[in-house]
Amino acid sequence: MQAKLLTDPIGPTLARLAAPNIVAMFIMLATSMAEAFYIGQLGIAPLAGLALAFPMIMLTMMMAGGSFGGAIAGAVAQQLGAGNREGAESVALHSFILTICFSLIFSWLFLTFGTDLYTALGGQDDILKEALAYSDIFFSGCIAIWIANGLNAVIRGTGQMNMAALPMALASLIQILVSGLLVFGVGPFPALGMAGAALGNVVGFTVASFLQLWFLVRISPSLRLRFHGIPIKLSALLDILKVGSIASLSPLSSVVTVIIITAMMARLGVDVLAGYGIGARLEFLMIPLIFGIGSASITMVGAHFGAGKYQRGVKIGWISSICAAALAGFMGILLAIFPSLWADLFTDVETVRAACRSYLQIVGPFYAFFGLGLCLYFASQGARRLMWPVMGAVARMVVVAVGGWYLSVQPDATAEDFFVLISVAMAAYGLITAVVVYLGAWTRGLH
Repeated sequence: MQAKLLTDPIGPTLARLAAPNIVAMFIMLATSMAEAFYIGQLGIAPLAGLALAFPMIMLTMMMAGGSFGGAIAGAVAQQLGAGNREGAESVALHSFILTICFSLIFSWLFLTFGTDLYTALGGQDDILKEALAYSDIFFSGCIAIWIANGLNAVIRGTGQMNMAALPMALASLIQILVSGLLVFGVGPFPALGMAGAALGNVVGFTVASFLQLWFLVRISPSLRLRFHGIPIKLSALLDILKVGSIASLSPLSSVVTVIIITAMMARLGVDVLAGYGIGARLEFLMIPLIFGIGSASITMVGAHFGAGKYQRGVKIGWISSICAAALAGFMGILLAIFPSLWADLFTDVETVRAACRSYLQIVGPFYAFFGLGLCLYFASQGARRLMWPVMGAVARMVVVAVGGWYLSVQPDATAEDFFVLISVAMAAYGLITAVVVYLGAWTRGLH
């Protein structure tokens, strides 16, 4: 598998690896849309509560699947690209240990401080209650989310994309079914509302975890996840932790960016907050689609850097990122032209729809920059050169923080003003990330 990655034509190989992931990510996109639809039927307060909780949920998903998941996939790909199966199996075992540790940390943090966090974001009364109803269930079972994404990263690193996509797609389908049954209470199932939607997440990822664990322990031809015969080394844990921690700056910056805007939207009223939450959800839903391409670039770039073929690896990163920019840009422009296609899916309240339409019309054309920056970030994980590429995400956060502070002290600032700020910050993210990669962030010091 790794030998073919190093010699086969880039375009067809990238398409072959990305296709299963993109299909799985579209199913995950449908899952998130279904969840928002279910909750939208419960009223404005649950929808606004979801807007408060959603950045924390996506932070968990991006850390587990994108940051540390990307670090794991890149490390596995580099070891296999260098012909070191034993080293790849060591990465698999150490990454499994780390995912369990991180799931426990996330559970403790959000179950202990969730009320304080959502209150600080502007959650009060029914909105706060609904946000906690979702968040408490989700973080009680987030070990399933971390293990499923960690194991999936190992499989992606081997290049077995069909097997990586299948359990995650199945998890999404299970989530749609279980969430629908438990949100509304169908037949013998109780009506749990927001808690039912969160429980659907946990059940789906639990099934995916067991399927992937079985595959890696018993079937995978590229490597096996072995719990004996491999020494546990602090240096191996720290190697994954180092790359994953640097990679985490990007989703942390992205989520802090959304938190800043969410807190400011909350001051403009519950309808604006709910409408912004629906619109901003598109950005988080684009992440899995871009990740479909980005995960393929992690594997291909990682294999090439492991084999010392740096220039071809860089070329792969640019090709995949331009494709991601085109995909994100197309979707953004489409919904900017026809915003009701998205806004009308989740609520019947016209004031909420109007806020969402305004967001999409202003921000939509800038999603190409988001796709470019995000895919370059994923490809950087394959190169295991992340410090400078994540600066684009940090710059975006700074633009939003400074601009948001300025707008917040303007008595006549409107929601549209904040949406323009979001657009400018998104452009800064893509352009800065592209510039640092172009200037040699991946290859500096390599020979």
